[in-house]
This record gives sequence, structure tokens and C-alpha cells, in this order.
Amino acid sequence: MDNALTPALPQGMPPVARPVVGGASDGWLARLSAVPVKAMVMLTLGVAALAAVIAALAMWSKGGDYRVLYANLSDKDGGAILAQLSQLNVPYRHADGGNAILVPADQVHDVRLKLAQAGLPKGSTSGFELLDNARFGQTQFQERVTWQRALEGELVRSISALAAVQSARVHLALPQQNGFFREQQKPSASVLVQLHPGRTLDRAQIAGIVHLVSASVSDLAPKAVSVLDASGALLSGANEGPTNGLDAQQLSYVQQIESSYQKRVIDIIEPIVGRDNVRATVTAEVDFAQSEATDELFKPNQGNTPATVRSQQTSESSNGASSTPSGVPGALSNQPPVPATAPLTGASAPLHAAAAAGNGSSRRDHVVNYEVDKTVRVTRNATGTIKRINTAVVVNHRVVTDAKGKTTSTALSSDEIAKLTALVQESIGYNKERGDSVKLINAPFRVEPMTKPEVVPPWQQPWLVDLVRAAAVPSALALVALLVVLGVIRPALKAAGTVTGRRLDTVVSDPVPQPQLGQAAPLALAPPAAEKQLHDARELARQNPAAVASIVRDWVHNEA
Repeated sequence: MDNALTPALPQGMPPVARPVVGGASDGWLARLSAVPVKAMVMLTLGVAALAAVIAALAMWSKGGDYRVLYANLSDKDGGAILAQLSQLNVPYRHADGGNAILVPADQVHDVRLKLAQAGLPKGSTSGFELLDNARFGQTQFQERVTWQRALEGELVRSISALAAVQSARVHLALPQQNGFFREQQKPSASVLVQLHPGRTLDRAQIAGIVHLVSASVSDLAPKAVSVLDASGALLSGANEGPTNGLDAQQLSYVQQIESSYQKRVIDIIEPIVGRDNVRATVTAEVDFAQSEATDELFKPNQGNTPATVRSQQTSESSNGASSTPSGVPGALSNQPPVPATAPLTGASAPLHAAAAAGNGSSRRDHVVNYEVDKTVRVTRNATGTIKRINTAVVVNHRVVTDAKGKTTSTALSSDEIAKLTALVQESIGYNKERGDSVKLINAPFRVEPMTKPEVVPPWQQPWLVDLVRAAAVPSALALVALLVVLGVIRPALKAAGTVTGRRLDTVVSDPVPQPQLGQAAPLALAPPAAEKQLHDARELARQNPAAVASIVRDWVHNEA
């Protein structure tokens, strides 16, 4: 068959593509067989890479949301929890320098329940629930130890409920009571508190902890409870009382006094010399000694002040002898004397006169006791009295800026310094007899050059860095997918489409009508461009022999 001889077409009519004869499966198989092996391999690898990228992106988006499972765990509890998570096949991460354990957000509650069933974490304090697991056959000593542990745990829970306390430990010393001992040993307790950063306990809170522990244990005196902080400082204990040093409350009181006086000095000097042109410091000596004195003063009864009679006592006694006749014997001398009679009114005769008349003796005592003035005075000195105040003030030179913008500093005059010193003395309540001192000097302040704050570039901002880190993985996966599509899949599809969709009739034209059997088909000479078409057909056969063979096979099949 001569491919160069083709039926003649009308001048200017484009070649007509001949339809492929056969089923759809034959057409697809023919197209796939026509695709080069290199393009097919590239297409397969590209589709596989794209599927892998999509799967990785889906897995990352599903497992990217992690939540805190537990935080602030001890090393022992953290290791036990990580081992249990490995057994449960639960992915986990660390955060905050290892202080927190993160798990996927959709598994937080399930994992907590499973860990609680396994008894984790074990760092939680146990209280009276220890008594629920009493073992059969345990000794009395074991029962006593379990009771002590349960009581310590309940006290730890109560103390940890305070806002300033982060954690606590309680140690109880409970001696065994024995009725055969006349003097029983008393129990004691020690409390160690771990405070939150920046928190402190005042006296009332410490006393509350002491009374809480003492009231929870039978026969435990408050003086037998010691409270310590994390640094080992004794906050309260049996040796509590006046000491030579100052306790925390006394130091706080002194600091309050000093800061109050310092604020007074700055408030009265700063409006005169300007802001940031004065520095002041105050040192106060405070006497926390307690003293009590009792005085008794007696005042004698002198002067014209009438005295007060306290008691008066009068005693009289007389001794009368029998009368004997005396004088010239006769009728008158032998008669007894007439009995004495006391008048109803008027002064009676003195006893000594009566005694003299009756030849007897008498005695009279009169004692008068007067009250003596007595003053009892009890003096108790107040604690926290100020013994001395020392004040030091530094004032900057006067800074003047002229019209040209030149700045000069001049010292204050002695008159101005004296006035400022008087103001400081009045503000602190200066007392010369008490020994107070005030020192005010004028000196230039050294001005350090202001350093410009370091400007952080926008690409180094923390929020932007976090955003980039969060978007790095999905962005990288999307970029890889785009490169696979544009660099592998698209060229492969383009190469396959070029081969299967090429219009071969542009090289060799098909005949328009098919001749009937027994009739000779009129032959026409090749068009003027037959040589070029023949050259193109040969090049196509050389480059893609499979496509040419398929075309020839279809021609033979149609002619048969």
C-alpha cells in the first residue's frame, strides 16, 4: 500500500479525522499503551507523593491540638504517668520545661479516668480514707501509725487550703499513753509550709495554723507546735517570747515607720526642688522593750490641811480606897460621907478630884490615829516607742536652661539649704532631747545617658514566631504538594495528552468516502504538499512507532 497516494480533497478543505473503531476499553488501552514509560512512572510517583502529603497534613491537623493532662508533678509521679501513657499507646508532649504533660485534647478526660483507676498520680495527700483499707490481723502499732498518718494528711489538706500556702507537711509526735506512769509525756507537732512566690504569713495566720493543729490533737498545747517556712526560718514555736533580736512583725513595723517618714520628707521637698531631684532615707531606732513600775508615795499631814481621823480609842480606869474616919472625934466624924451625885447637865467633876475626895487613884488613855496620804502608781511602758530618728537628704543642684537650650547647674545657697533642713525637721517631728539628727546636703546628680530601648524587628516578635512555628508544618506540606503537582504530575499528564490527543490526520489525510466492493476507486495525484506530509509521517513513525502501527492496523482492519 502506498501511503503517499491518498484520495484527493477539495482545495482548502481541512483534513478530516477518522474515528477510532473499537470499544471504549480498546480506546483507553490504546491511549495508555501510547503513553511513554517515563511519563507513566512520573505520573505514578507524583500521585503517590501527593497522597502521602495529604495524609501527613490530615494526621498533623488531627493530632495538633494538645491539652494539659497534669501539671506541677513530682519526678516520681511524672515517670509513672509517662510509663502508663506508653502502655496505653497515648501520644504525649512536655511543656513548661517538663512541668506539664500534654495529651491530645480529645483524650484528656479518658486518660485521666484510666490513670485514676491505676492510682495515679500518687502525690495527693491521703487522709482518713487510709482507715478504709484496714488489713486483717494488723498489730496495734500499725493501727496507731495509720491513725497518725491519716491525721497528718487531714491537717495538711486544711493548711494547704490557705491562700498563701502552696504545700505543707505536718509531723506529729504522739507518745503512747500508759496509765502506769504518773507523769504522761505530752504530744508535739511541727509544720513545714511552702508559700507561693511573693506571699507571706502574718502573725494572725501563723497563730491560726498553730491553734488549728493544737485543737486537732488531744492534749496538744499551742506552745508545743512549731511552724517553719521553706527557708528553715522558725515562724512560731515553743521558744516564742521576747528575744534580743527583732522578729518579722517588729521588722515590718520599723520598715513602715521609716517609709512613712521618708514619704513625708519627699512630699514636702519635691515640690520645691522638682521631681527626681531629691533623695531621702530615714533610719528609726524603735524600742520594743516592755517595762512595768509600781510606786507608793506617802504624804505627811502638814500645813493647814485638816487631817482625817482613822481611829480613836479612849480608856479610863480608877482604883477607889475605903474611907476611914478622920478629924476630931465626935458626932460628925463618925457619920459616913454623903454619896456623890452627878448633875444631869453641865460638866461632871474630874475623876482625879473624885478620887482625891475619896482617897483613890484613876487613869485615862486617849489614842487618836490619823490617815496618812498614800499614792500607788503602776506604769507600763508602751512597746514600739521611737528612741531616735536619723534622716539623710540629698538635693540636686538647680538646673537652668537658657534660651539657646544650654543647660547649667548651680548650687543652692546656704539660706536655701537651711530652710530645707527646717522643713525636714518639722516633717519628721525633730526632737533634739531625743537625739534626732537631720543631715541635708546639696550635690549634683550624675545623669546616666538614656539607652534607647532595643527595637525588636517585626519578624522577631514572640507572637509572630509562635505563629510561624504553628504554620510551618502545614505550609511546608502544602508547598511540597504544590511542587509535586506542578513538577511531576502536570508534566506527565501533558506528555500523555500530547501523544494520545495528537491529530494524525494533519500528517496523513484519510479518504473521505470508502469505495464499494468491485468498484475501482478513482485515484488522484498527491497534493502539492505530499512530500512534506510524507516526511512528517516518516518522522512520526521514527519517533512513535507504536502509534503508527496502531494506525496501520486500523487501516487494514477497515479494508478487510
